[in-house]
Amino acid sequence: MKVLYVCAELFPFLKTGGLADVSAGLAPALQALGCEVRWLMPAFPALVQAVTSKTRVASVADRPAPWGRGPTLAPVEVLLAKLAGLKMPLYLLQSPTLYERAGSPYLDADGQDWPDNAQRFAALGWVAALLGQGLDPDWVPDIIHGHDWHCGLAPAYVRAFADEGLAMPATVFTVHNLAYQGLFSHGVWASLGLPSTYFGLHGLEFFGQVSFMKAGLQYADRLTTVSPTYVREIMTAAQGCGLDGVLRERASVLTGILNGVDSRVWNPATDHALPTPYDADTLALKAHSKQALQINLGLTPQPQALVFGVVSRLSEQKGLHLLGQVLAELVQRGGQLALLGQGDAALEQVFVAAALRYPGRVGVRIGYDEATAHGVLAGADVIVVPSAFEPCGLTQLYGLRYGTLPLVRRVGGLADTVVDCTLENLDDASATGFVFDDLSAESLSSAMRRAFVLYGTPQRWAAVQRRGMSLRFDWATAARHYLAIYQSLRPRVKLSVRPLFGRR
Repeated sequence: MKVLYVCAELFPFLKTGGLADVSAGLAPALQALGCEVRWLMPAFPALVQAVTSKTRVASVADRPAPWGRGPTLAPVEVLLAKLAGLKMPLYLLQSPTLYERAGSPYLDADGQDWPDNAQRFAALGWVAALLGQGLDPDWVPDIIHGHDWHCGLAPAYVRAFADEGLAMPATVFTVHNLAYQGLFSHGVWASLGLPSTYFGLHGLEFFGQVSFMKAGLQYADRLTTVSPTYVREIMTAAQGCGLDGVLRERASVLTGILNGVDSRVWNPATDHALPTPYDADTLALKAHSKQALQINLGLTPQPQALVFGVVSRLSEQKGLHLLGQVLAELVQRGGQLALLGQGDAALEQVFVAAALRYPGRVGVRIGYDEATAHGVLAGADVIVVPSAFEPCGLTQLYGLRYGTLPLVRRVGGLADTVVDCTLENLDDASATGFVFDDLSAESLSSAMRRAFVLYGTPQRWAAVQRRGMSLRFDWATAARHYLAIYQSLRPRVKLSVRPLFGRR
């Protein structure tokens, strides 16, 4: 089975969040199950720099559409490339006008959306559909699997081709975070080159705007998201971001599949970023990572201090405004905070000011780098993820793998992956962390106090660590669920019109 995996980020080459880790973990896991997987991505500079070989496939400028005019795009060349360290090939959309820009793939230097993002990511969806029509006659996918709003137009273009009687691959669309929807003014509609009937209540229209996320939700054959609890949440008005009605209508094709952990990257027994590797049988060696973290972030090297770690985008979505409200109590109880992150300027200032107010107790590094992220996950005792909403979350999964107990709010994938340290759960050895319910400083403080209490009983603490480290949220398991979805799909129509390109 040939799978075209359409995405915007891929670790270790380009990462702004967990989406890159998913792309790096899921695609090889699908390949290991017998799928023939190729990525499709824009040729962002970070990817181009890693290219070791490439061949030209086609140009897609001004390609026609069976229903009339296709999208209005800058010149785009499709290349088949290999990247250093990757076995699987990927298609790159090469367009200096669209993609050769410094910094974030989505935002300019001022943190604002690139003004032509609609055209930049329409090109991604359009090329996915063209590949489904034989743009590369040597490789035509059976499944087109798009990830998040950046790929939302791919199912829409595929459906438009199918509406014209062309045999097309089946489509799967995965929602990683419904809050980021790819919303654009109605003014971009004409440039997208979709049939006029696709702008409406049951199309891309969203309160007068164009929604790339809604395109994926409306037109993909199957929908997935990244945890079972998040499935239920996004079908409610509270967390549906205005799309809950669409999701309820399509509930029969919506599935929640938990993300996994790439053990090649996140494994304390083999992690080269750590001063001393360790595993569940050598937990005492974790103390070396704790000391290294304390030194690295300017914390007083106190072996007995309970260190709370944060590796996160700094935003209210992540609930980190609550952490600022309980910092004084954390320090008063003898705890320390090691934070790595960036995001909202106001939150950045809260934590920078806290580091100045509590020297040796609060260590903050604004920004992100992989080595420090691994250092926090290994060196902290508790990893804090108090999110307002969290589709799946990877940080708590990494914490479990490293024996760093997650402290999380009971939402989304956090609820699905962390078992609270209640007396009952401690007694039956199922506990793996600390869970609270209300999005409030009081509720977070209560969970934090329970962490201090449990830390005072080292044997119980170690038992919870070992329980968490024994769990395996692996990509092989997730890939088997995705493969089952792929196998359930068949092309919607038989070939009744000749394909636009090559052969099928």
